[in-house]
Amino acid sequence: MLLKLSDDLDPAKIVSSGQCFRARYLPDGSFRFITGRHVLYLCPEGPGRFLLSCDEDTFQSVWKPYFDLCRSYADIRRSLRGKNSWVDNAVDYGAGLRLLRQDPWETLVSFIISQRKSIPAIAGAVEKLAARFGEPLTTDRETLFAFPTPEALARADEKALSACGLGYRVPYVQDAARKVLDGSLPLDGAAALADEELLNLLKTVYGVGDKVASCVSLFAFSRTACVPVDVWIGRALRDHMGGMDAFAVFGAYAGIVQQYVFYYQAHGNR
Repeated sequence: MLLKLSDDLDPAKIVSSGQCFRARYLPDGSFRFITGRHVLYLCPEGPGRFLLSCDEDTFQSVWKPYFDLCRSYADIRRSLRGKNSWVDNAVDYGAGLRLLRQDPWETLVSFIISQRKSIPAIAGAVEKLAARFGEPLTTDRETLFAFPTPEALARADEKALSACGLGYRVPYVQDAARKVLDGSLPLDGAAALADEELLNLLKTVYGVGDKVASCVSLFAFSRTACVPVDVWIGRALRDHMGGMDAFAVFGAYAGIVQQYVFYYQAHGNR
């Protein structure tokens, strides 16, 4: 189907924004996104025009919420202006970014793995996990693998998980899988929780602290007031934003601002 969009959507920026680890830019100029057992090939066809490899029903039920297309990011960007001149530059530079609404289980495991790893190393570990423990996904272009289920990772032994590049994070992933399976980490029902309750629930997993819990809340549950603070964000807060409370002025959109700031720090603020 052909998607015509008057709002922000730059797949190249989204792929390199650090919020997802399986999205790819492909040699033919298209972009591939995976969520659950769904694979999307997205090809830009000109300003605001994108050719999608899905039908209308799948777009409405899967990809429209995944790309957060019910929300106007152009309007959000306009509402953010004037509170901090450096942030204004970051928002302008990042125009086209959107927060993806990702699978909570995959997002939790991916950000557990992300601790003290570069983005390429995280992506490599996630792909190894999928290839070794995930179910095949066959498209008309290629065979891929779905992200492993909690059951699959709970069955995996430490040596096999370590071989995927998890290192000291192996027991963290195992604990997350066990908690999902025994019901003490009810990700399916977590969307009903308030932000603080959700963060506290996620932090019951061994090895999950404020940063990982905030990433999962923001990128899987669309809690746009949550602000993950990593090295890039800490540097921005210190050098350009006036201290640790600087995001508070952006209220419910603080997490969206975080994404613009992260992208600017990583790619544009040289």
